[in-house]
Amino acid sequence: MRVKAKELNRVADGGDYLKIVACTAVMLQSVLGFAWDLPRVVALRPILSGVYLAVKFTAPAFICGILLTTMRTTVDQQPRYGRYLRRQWSALFLPTICWTLAYLLIFPGLQQHHPYQDLLQFGWQFVNGNAAPHLWYNTMMLQMIFLMPVFWAIRRWLRGNRAAWGIFGVTAVGDLLWIVWYRLMVYPTSRFTGWYLLDRVFLGFVLYAILGILAWYGWPAIQRYLQRWWAMSVVVAVGALIVQQRALLAWRLPLDLGHTSYYLPATVVYDLAVIGLILALAGRQQTRHSRVLPVIHRLAGYAYPSYLANVFWLQVIWRLGGATVTGAHPVLGIVACYLLTWIWSFGFTAGLTKLLNWRKRS
Repeated sequence: MRVKAKELNRVADGGDYLKIVACTAVMLQSVLGFAWDLPRVVALRPILSGVYLAVKFTAPAFICGILLTTMRTTVDQQPRYGRYLRRQWSALFLPTICWTLAYLLIFPGLQQHHPYQDLLQFGWQFVNGNAAPHLWYNTMMLQMIFLMPVFWAIRRWLRGNRAAWGIFGVTAVGDLLWIVWYRLMVYPTSRFTGWYLLDRVFLGFVLYAILGILAWYGWPAIQRYLQRWWAMSVVVAVGALIVQQRALLAWRLPLDLGHTSYYLPATVVYDLAVIGLILALAGRQQTRHSRVLPVIHRLAGYAYPSYLANVFWLQVIWRLGGATVTGAHPVLGIVACYLLTWIWSFGFTAGLTKLLNWRKRS
């Protein structure tokens, strides 16, 4: 059942699809967060909260995509851990440092929870993901990079269907225990706000990392099953989305997007269903040798830096008139800000990448 890298389409894999879809979706989350408190948007909150929940699959999808692609690209020649970290320094850590500094120094008003007042607090905001609304995810995701030797070890244990099901079973049970504990002890108690750092602990997202490994391992069979049962995935996703929406609306008014969580049972079910649909699409387009495969592969390479940059450019767009347009015409403003944020984020990343590559060659 083991799948070697050469047997997969080298133009774009399932991980590329997960990363680009997740990055594209999370930008809409950012725009909705900016528009949420505008007077004319308040009346639309019940509808927009459903839209927000519909795109709240991004962190699990990105984690799954990173592990799927990493397993594929390192199966034939696994790098030494030190070399792997040096490679990730330029790809992930350095962009994270640069953009975090940009948020803290240029747009300090975007900080979450307690803005810094001194150098020590500045360092705390820098490392814990509070520099901007979306950077909490980086604190969690980069832990997965440090844990890569563990994931490589799990890959070595995969020898047949029994091992794969065993690893999945242990992971599923562990994740279930985590969710039950969180649902009983944290949400919706008073600890929910105070214990926000739980969102940045890798334990809550390791399920999606393991699924990425298993998706790589059994890709030919998995993508066939996902394509066959895609309609069921749609039904499951819609049902889970309705449950999430009802849970959010059950909170006291005004509606607060902060009352959502990746650790709620319905959210986990929804995330899994959406990941399955994205992988089904990837498998279908691989089978058909779609012309978009090279485009997806290239865009996926820009996904992480574009994700880091998206709130920065949204803030610029917001100050240049996005807030005014959205305040007067909420739907038009949200759509316009979203499209511009995507274009500016990916455009800046692509341009900067080409400039750095040109300097290396010259």
